[in-house]
Amino acid sequence: MVKLGFIGEGAVEKIILESSQFQEYLHSVGIDFVNEVVDATGNGNLLPHNIDQYSQILKSKGASTIIVLTDLDDDQCITLTKSRIKPSDYHTIIVSIKQIEAWFLADEEAMRTFLKDNDYSIGNPEAIEKPFEKIRGLRIQKIGRGIGSKVILANQMINNHNFSILRAAKHPNCASARFFIGKIIELSQKQSLT
Repeated sequence: MVKLGFIGEGAVEKIILESSQFQEYLHSVGIDFVNEVVDATGNGNLLPHNIDQYSQILKSKGASTIIVLTDLDDDQCITLTKSRIKPSDYHTIIVSIKQIEAWFLADEEAMRTFLKDNDYSIGNPEAIEKPFEKIRGLRIQKIGRGIGSKVILANQMINNHNFSILRAAKHPNCASARFFIGKIIELSQKQSLT
């Protein structure tokens, strides 16, 4: 039996992964999971010795497979990010490009309500170097005030604007969200075979 655990690079990943909507999605595809996400408090903490420690916490709660969700940030490529982490066989590394906030940009439905702009659309959310700053700038432009922090943004997107990883994954230019959902489906299929 596959039981999934999650390690997030930071508080935003933890908020997204612990959201009731995402956890309901996991239930709907038959994924058994540890409902407490480990927050690594920054990508600098996603190093082999820390990953082992975080993984032991999740394994003690029954996790047999662990997904690590991190940002590409300034790394040159996904391969470098993964090699820095040095995953074990039971890890799957998901690298959001450039940062996880690009997934917010990709969920055009949630962004429309967040910005109060029914015409919002974005061509390539993962090409934006600093998606949080882009969101802040759009909010100032559309509403006249920004957003204080990434954590406040994540909480608002989840709690007030119904952010959905599934909708972000459907955006034609949000490959990392699509890859993430693909891995969840792959694990769901493995679980249904056991």
